[in-house]
Amino acid sequence: MTLNYPIASNAAHPARLSPAYRSTIKRSPQRPLIIMRHTLSELTGPVYGHETVRENDADLTIQHTGEPLGERIIVHGHVRDEDGRGVPNTLVEIWQANACGRYIHVVDQHPAPLDPNFTGAGRAQTDAEGYYRFVTVKPGAYPWGNHHNAWRPAHIHFSVFGHAFIARLVTQMYFPDDPLFEFDPIFNSVPDEKARMRMVSSFDLENTQPEWALCYRFNIVLRGRGATPMETK
Repeated sequence: MTLNYPIASNAAHPARLSPAYRSTIKRSPQRPLIIMRHTLSELTGPVYGHETVRENDADLTIQHTGEPLGERIIVHGHVRDEDGRGVPNTLVEIWQANACGRYIHVVDQHPAPLDPNFTGAGRAQTDAEGYYRFVTVKPGAYPWGNHHNAWRPAHIHFSVFGHAFIARLVTQMYFPDDPLFEFDPIFNSVPDEKARMRMVSSFDLENTQPEWALCYRFNIVLRGRGATPMETK
């Protein structure tokens, strides 16, 4: 049993070799890739993680004894297929820097404070309509050493799992009108401007909760002409 998908939409994704993004020079393949057909076991399982999603995993602001510092926000949207249909029961995971632009990771030695009340990771499962929702804080920009005075725009990493362990897509969600867009080689590694803008969330005033949190909408399209650009590393 094999499934064949159209590959025209692959042009929306960043090239494996993007010289301005320096680490791709070392990790990108030097020879043409070999396309291997999926087997039945790869297409049907094992399923990873869906059954362990807990009720409050999607709220990153209540995972500790105190509230995290920073601007509380709501991030929500739908996971859809190329025809606009919601994809149900999809495991969506996010990870991000805190409001000061720092991750809880030994490699991150950016001289910005850690927040003891913010781990920066959450997970949710889409409902029957493909809808998901997170509560978190808006991440800060941070330096990353790719080139002189290199700063990443504020972003949230998204991981979307399908029905099998190997069916995982990873992308990044950005915020509207970030002044760092034009200087960021990761964002600009997506060659098509319209495709790049599909990684930028939209401000959602209608779903903002008054006196509590602003809201941003981020829909993820898995494939097709309107696909959300995904990391290909």
